[in-house]
Amino acid sequence: MNFCCSKNNTYNKQMSMGRKKFNMDPKKGLEFLIQHGLVHGTAESVAQFLYKGEGLNKTAIGDYLGERSEFNEAVLRAFVALHDFSDLILVQALRQFLWSFRLPGEAQKIDRMMECFAQHYCKHNPDIFTTTDTCYVLSFAIIMLNTSLHNPSVKEKPSVEQFISMNRGINDGGDLPRELLESLYESIKTEPFKIPEDDGNDLMHTFFNPDKEGWLWKQGGRIKSWKRRWFILNDNCLYYFEYTTDKEPRGIIPLENIQVREAQDRQKSHCFELHASGTEFIKACKTDSEGKVVEGIFVQSKLKIV
Repeated sequence: MNFCCSKNNTYNKQMSMGRKKFNMDPKKGLEFLIQHGLVHGTAESVAQFLYKGEGLNKTAIGDYLGERSEFNEAVLRAFVALHDFSDLILVQALRQFLWSFRLPGEAQKIDRMMECFAQHYCKHNPDIFTTTDTCYVLSFAIIMLNTSLHNPSVKEKPSVEQFISMNRGINDGGDLPRELLESLYESIKTEPFKIPEDDGNDLMHTFFNPDKEGWLWKQGGRIKSWKRRWFILNDNCLYYFEYTTDKEPRGIIPLENIQVREAQDRQKSHCFELHASGTEFIKACKTDSEGKVVEGIFVQSKLKIV
């Protein structure tokens, strides 16, 4: 396995600290990031930071976007504007939007977010709904349908006829096409929203004070392809993740009896590899098909880091 070293400089350290502060207190985290010049103090710059989302808790993003202040509402509008809903049916746009943060629990916050979403969706798709209010009401109805169909505590599951009846008259006093409502119902019934959940055990909490962290390029053992991974060094172990927001590592490499040496590679510069002392293999862990960490998987000793 091969790795590509990212620069361990002051910028990366401050950015990492800023993300962690944001996850604990979004307002104070952004104050830190702006103070150190990591994020500009404009709504557009803050929105770009939240939209990129690397290492950020999606509950914290949702809480910040839902706050009622002139600046926060400007950030919300800029954040929604970063989404491209062109030529997407409403349920597809909702899936994209609701994956970029976690909806807060307060009704007023949800109301502001969905109103902003509806305005932006209709701007990208002007010929679908008569008014933005229609899109707004239907979006709420779809979210409610998702809960009713897929929440185990809801015993009485609504039928497609009930969903159609519930949405009568919302199109500026008229009805939406039956075919549209049927397709929305079937989409949600077949595939529920993948709404991100933060249970307190995410990466930023589990590895709150890592010794080192950053993006590295890793080369596989059997298939010599390069993949970008987020690495954390902590407690004499290397943990690597596909994304900074992943809750479980893709792999764990214990560094006991492991040595490092320089390595040459035609495709990458600044390479080095990990190798075990006195054995041909390094004992490591990976995640299985269900995302659970499985012990007892061995990888060869040649582990390049680039």
